[in-house]
Amino acid sequence: MLTFWIIAALLMLLACWFILPALLNKPSADEDVERREANVLVYKDQNRELEADLKNGLIGEEQYKAEISELERRLLEDVSAKSAAVSSNKKGTNAFAYGVAAFIPIGAIALYLIVGNPKSVNSSANAQAIPAVAPDQPGMMSQQQIAANVGKLAERLKQNPNDAQGWTMLARSYMMLERFSEAASAYDRVTALNANNADGWADYAEALALANGQNLAGKPTDAINRALKIDPKNQKALDLAGGAAFQANDYKKAIEYWQKLLTLLPAGSDELQTITGQITKAKELAAGKGSR
Repeated sequence: MLTFWIIAALLMLLACWFILPALLNKPSADEDVERREANVLVYKDQNRELEADLKNGLIGEEQYKAEISELERRLLEDVSAKSAAVSSNKKGTNAFAYGVAAFIPIGAIALYLIVGNPKSVNSSANAQAIPAVAPDQPGMMSQQQIAANVGKLAERLKQNPNDAQGWTMLARSYMMLERFSEAASAYDRVTALNANNADGWADYAEALALANGQNLAGKPTDAINRALKIDPKNQKALDLAGGAAFQANDYKKAIEYWQKLLTLLPAGSDELQTITGQITKAKELAAGKGSR
C-alpha cells in the first residue's frame, strides 16, 4: 500500500510538471490576432467555394444559405471567444493554473477514495460507478449568446465601418434573430460599400420586405431591380421579383420570373418543387381559376 501511494504521488507531480507550463504560457495578443486573421481567411475561402458551387449548380440556394449561416456562426463564435481571452489578465491565468495544479492531486485522491481499490485498479465495477459525461455540443448556441456576439460584432464595426464582410455577417445575424429592421440597415451599409454586389441587393430587398410585413412594393422592388441589373440570373432576386409581381397581381410577370428561376435550380431540389408550386398557383390565378 505504501508503495502504491508513493508511485501515485510521483505520477501526480509529473502531471503537474507537464500541465503548469502550458497553463502559465499565455498566448500574446499578437498571436491571438494572427489566429483570428487566419480564421477570417479560411472563412473567406470557404465562402468563395460555396459561391462557386452555387453558380455551377452543385448546390441549391437553401443549402448555400445553410452553409453560409453555419460558417458565419462559427466565425462569430470564434471572434467572440478570442476577444474574451484577450481581455483576461495574467493574474487570473496564473490563479487558474495553480488552482488546476492543486486540484489534480486533491481530485485524484478524492476520486480514488470514492471509487478506487488498490487491489483492483482495473475493476469493471469501478468503471460502471463513474457516470458517462455527455460530450459538449459546440454547434449549439442560445439566442442570448448569439445576440451577445452580434452586439460585439456591431461594436467592432463602429471601429471599422468599411468592413463589407463584417457588415454582411452582421446583417445575416440580425436576419437569424429576426431583427429585420436592423438587418435592413446593415444591408444598406453593405450595398453602399459594394454597389455591384447582386447578392447584397437581393438580401437587402428581402430584409426590407420582412421589416415591412413581407411587402415587396417600393424600396424592396428597387433593390430587386438593382440586383437583376447586375446579375440577371441571381436566384434570390428572381424569386423575390416573382413574389413582387405576384403581390401586384401581375401573374404573367411572376410566372416569367419564376420560370427563369426554374432553369437555374438543381433537378429534384426542394426549392424547385416550391417554385413549381408557385408557378402553378400563379397560372390558376391568371386564368381566374383560383383565389389567393
